[in-house]
Amino acid sequence: QVQLVESGGGLVQPGGSLMLSCAASGRTFSSMIMGWFRQAPGKERDFVAAIRWSAGGTYYADSVKDRFTISRDNAKNTVYLTMNNLKPEDTAVYYCAARSYYGDFDYTTGYPYWGQGTQVTVSS
Repeated sequence: QVQLVESGGGLVQPGGSLMLSCAASGRTFSSMIMGWFRQAPGKERDFVAAIRWSAGGTYYADSVKDRFTISRDNAKNTVYLTMNNLKPEDTAVYYCAARSYYGDFDYTTGYPYWGQGTQVTVSS
């Protein structure tokens, strides 16, 4: 089992910045993909960004490209999501997720491990 714990959510004004953290522990894979997803009330959970743990390759949803940055600290087993120029439509519960590198080539799906989520609210 892989345990994921998100932190760093909160209330921020439009145009502001916020950094989310995801601490990972438990079972590990030889190679993993770590992802961030978000879900607003009444909406489906949407892919935000992903990073390959070892190689460091990153992938972003068009809605956050050039505003959000996903990164990781291997020594701390932690993945980060740095969010800049936040917009009200970014308001959602943000979830950290993990999956094996081996599996579906679609990096937006196939994540069996999830954190509990952290609320991000963008409002004046």
